[in-house]
Amino acid sequence: MSAEKNILHPRNKHRSRYDFPELIKSLPALHSFVGMNAHGGESIDFSDPIAVKMLNKALLKHFYGIETWDIPENYLCPPIPGRADYIHYMADLLANGNKGVVPKGKFIKGLDIGVGANCIYPIIGHQEYGWSFVGSDIDTGAIKAAKAIIAANSQLEKAISCRQQSNKLHIFKGIVKPGEIFDFTMCNPPFHASAAEAQSGTKRKLQNLGKHKGKDTVLNFGGQNSELWYEGGEVAFIRKMIDESTGIADQCLWFSSLVSKSANLSFIYGALRSADVAEVKTIEMAQGQKISRFVAWTFMEPAEQRSWVQGR
Repeated sequence: MSAEKNILHPRNKHRSRYDFPELIKSLPALHSFVGMNAHGGESIDFSDPIAVKMLNKALLKHFYGIETWDIPENYLCPPIPGRADYIHYMADLLANGNKGVVPKGKFIKGLDIGVGANCIYPIIGHQEYGWSFVGSDIDTGAIKAAKAIIAANSQLEKAISCRQQSNKLHIFKGIVKPGEIFDFTMCNPPFHASAAEAQSGTKRKLQNLGKHKGKDTVLNFGGQNSELWYEGGEVAFIRKMIDESTGIADQCLWFSSLVSKSANLSFIYGALRSADVAEVKTIEMAQGQKISRFVAWTFMEPAEQRSWVQGR
């Protein structure tokens, strides 16, 4: 039995180390990317974007029944264990208002801001809990790729839809329709403030993996500008999200966003106080090799939250 990754959520299917023989059974093409690491265990070269993508294909097929998944070159290839954690902790947040029971089924609806080409949150959310999703993105290529994944997997077709954000100045505006309701929103915001900062971050990541050769670095770990950076960085993006959430305060139970740096929390809490939200929760969880967290907020008082849940 492999040692458990105790920092991951108890329901996370990826608590144990990767079982490469089993993953290769699910996706034989993974075999050529697996070798022995310095510790004498099986692994892949995590600095190789093709190997990482192949691992993701195997994980999605083995654990979530996704037969066909692919993303274009230079788009963000997500670490699935950490992405699954956000889904499971969101499920716990919804359970808190539902007498401790995680609500399941298509009537629970989520909005993924920045769904990306990988469509990972809607896939895991649907396959684990049966939830339905809308995924939004400003990038045309990302929307096209996400739609292709949905179309290629019949179990996703009626559960997930994608909408392109046509105005880079907006987040919820132009995406959430009048009268439309969501039980939650989620977001992995662009956390760099510029393209140069994003490039520097990727170089550091490669150095940490021992693969930096002094050459110009390709953004293997997250390709498109809209995925990696936003003017003003993570805080500016989340502040904009908070500001726009006030306009649809009665259309969503819980708004949320990942926050990559704990130092940013005080600025985000300040924006939430200014927005006069009813309740804020900060939930810590694992994201890859580090501890991350998401901040969730609602404009509904406890009685309104109970009424929302009863109406679902």
